Amino acid sequence: MEDLHTLWVSTGLANMQWGMLLMIAVGALLIYLAIRHKFEPLLLLPIGFGAILTNIPLAGMSDAGGMLYYIYEVGISTGVFPLLIFLGVGAMTDFSAVLGNPKMFILGAAAQFGIFATLIGAIALNWVPGMSFTLEQAAAIAIIGGADGPTAIYLSSQLAPELLGAIAVAAYSYMALVPVIQPPIMRLLTSKAERQIKMEQLKPVSKKAKILFPLMVLILTALLLPTATPLVGMLCLGNLLRESGVVERLSNAAQNEIINVVTIFLGLAVGAQLSATSFLNVQTLGILLLGAVAFVIGTAAGVLMAKLMNVLSKDPINPLLGAAGVSAVPMAARVVNKEGLAANPQNFLLMHAMGPNVAGVLGSAVAAGILLALVG
Repeated sequence: MEDLHTLWVSTGLANMQWGMLLMIAVGALLIYLAIRHKFEPLLLLPIGFGAILTNIPLAGMSDAGGMLYYIYEVGISTGVFPLLIFLGVGAMTDFSAVLGNPKMFILGAAAQFGIFATLIGAIALNWVPGMSFTLEQAAAIAIIGGADGPTAIYLSSQLAPELLGAIAVAAYSYMALVPVIQPPIMRLLTSKAERQIKMEQLKPVSKKAKILFPLMVLILTALLLPTATPLVGMLCLGNLLRESGVVERLSNAAQNEIINVVTIFLGLAVGAQLSATSFLNVQTLGILLLGAVAFVIGTAAGVLMAKLMNVLSKDPINPLLGAAGVSAVPMAARVVNKEGLAANPQNFLLMHAMGPNVAGVLGSAVAAGILLALVG
């Protein structure tokens, strides 16, 4: 009987707690959303699997010496994984759409307004019983409004690593829900006539301009905002590999093998932070709420900025393009294109929407640098 008792107390069933069961269910839900609905499957699937692994009693996957512990320490706490993701994103990004119409940079910048509005909101939540966010934690939460998962992970790992799991899940969840969250906001803030506005054909961009662009962005960032250099620098390096045309092997590696391997480990490491003890609390609910608010404000700010530019500019701008200023590439641009086609079947906005979309990637990285400089 003693042997049977010893065997029983060493099983997962004997040590399972309700919180662990709930978080295992959350992990299973993320996997379901990734497979069934294709919501950011490249990250939600490994995040969900990591959440299941870390909540299995006695497995010790996230404890010191466990596999997930080492993955987190090597790639997340150091900030290496998000930077390598940015390298791959840069190699996959074509900046022609924004270089052909530089005004799109303004829309990419306007959509980042949600980040700074949410920073104030997170601090204000300290008045709510049970909520308590430091300035560093509030800044890490605010970056969710940029709809950029790697940036959110990087900033939270630097400012508030204890909130990494909740922030990462919120960021990627809202990125996955772009087709659900953005359309009602876009329709609410625009008229059908505005949604029917056709954009002029983009100007051609020379190869020299494409090569010089990442170099100029890097130099300006290093001179004006050094804290944003790690993220922007890796993005620019990846883009230079792509546009130079002389290192195709390196460009392909950044776009495929490197970013794919890092994505697996990054997802598992983030999922490892979804343990019942650290995730199930009132603060997590506050983070999820603020993340939604940040995303809504960012989308609205982009659309309203486009409407303002229409008043001041001779060339008409479809206000829907402002919603693509959040850096959920290319999902936000596809949503803009879909809404444009719904208003006018001949209104193809995808290439134009990619302008503020890729500008938003730069915008979120710069916003992260500003927050690091202010509160880091």
